[in-house]
Amino acid sequence: MGWNSWNHFQCDINEAVVRSTADALVAIGLAKAGYTYVNLDDCWADSERTKEGYMVANPKTFPSGIKALADYVHSKGLKLGIYSSAGTRTCSNRMPGSLGYEERDAKMFASWGVDYLKYDNCYRDGTPETVRFGRMSRALVNSGRPIFYSLCEWGFMEVPKWGGMYGNSWRTTGDINDTWSGMLDNIDLNDAYARYAKPGGWNDPDMLEVGNGGMAYNEYVVHFSLWAIAKAPLVIGCDVTRVSNETLGILSNAEVIAISQDRLGVQGQKVSKYGNDLEVWAGQLSGHRKAVLLLNRGATRSASITAAWPDVGIRRGVAVEARDVWKHETLPGWFTGSLTAVVGPHSCKLFVLTPVPS
Repeated sequence: MGWNSWNHFQCDINEAVVRSTADALVAIGLAKAGYTYVNLDDCWADSERTKEGYMVANPKTFPSGIKALADYVHSKGLKLGIYSSAGTRTCSNRMPGSLGYEERDAKMFASWGVDYLKYDNCYRDGTPETVRFGRMSRALVNSGRPIFYSLCEWGFMEVPKWGGMYGNSWRTTGDINDTWSGMLDNIDLNDAYARYAKPGGWNDPDMLEVGNGGMAYNEYVVHFSLWAIAKAPLVIGCDVTRVSNETLGILSNAEVIAISQDRLGVQGQKVSKYGNDLEVWAGQLSGHRKAVLLLNRGATRSASITAAWPDVGIRRGVAVEARDVWKHETLPGWFTGSLTAVVGPHSCKLFVLTPVPS
């Protein structure tokens, strides 16, 4: 869980933005909620390496350097992330990539106090992804510092099948965009690889767009709910220094975050579908509980959606208590065999089902 600069700022990033973001994460309670990584994306470095072959921070936008920035972020109780690419240049073409410099760059990142590396896939040389991403994996291990390794490989070569050998998370999709259809496209692609996710190795359908303005409130609730039940990394992509109360309410919902961060680490999946628009997603939680999401993709009508016990993995005859984690209320009575709710257009209901002792 954390924040990344790309979705909102793209290349318009500097050390003042990063420092104010770290300040805001603490001040508005997001750090306490679990968002601890502050991650630079593309465009942080100077356009070329030094004559000695080292990557350096852009002196205009990061005049204090990355080490000083890491020290500041660490002083807030947070962690600093950085970005590079498994190619000769990064995706913006504004800074060098790490291809051929893996050991040097990993040691440099470690010396700066970096805690996270997002490693992109631009300006590659034709070498297979497994080779290029594997080189950086070994370099990070050799760096002497624990660094979370995020493979931004865009889902090529069925990366979920091998990403866990090298990294801690791997992109299963191309870049997300801040639209209802784009968000759903990414989570659908991600869903196909649910069986490969586990604690320490996560499928990543890209960063959160919540708060960037391209979707309505109810659509952002769906976005956050789907990422949570799918155990996708929760990486904020908006400007947290200007966050609205609505956006903060979504991002800081402790009950939804608890689903995301459940210790079993089982990725929830789409388990049933009714027509083109109505779906049930479900996933196992610790304590014999289930997370169940009822999703209405339709744009015009509310609809009744039923989660049947065989579909969500509950034995027939088992009674459960149902907790609505967006309303923060437990539904009256017990449910046996199924749970039904009316869901508005472009909306969802998210429940935690807890077995009632017999």
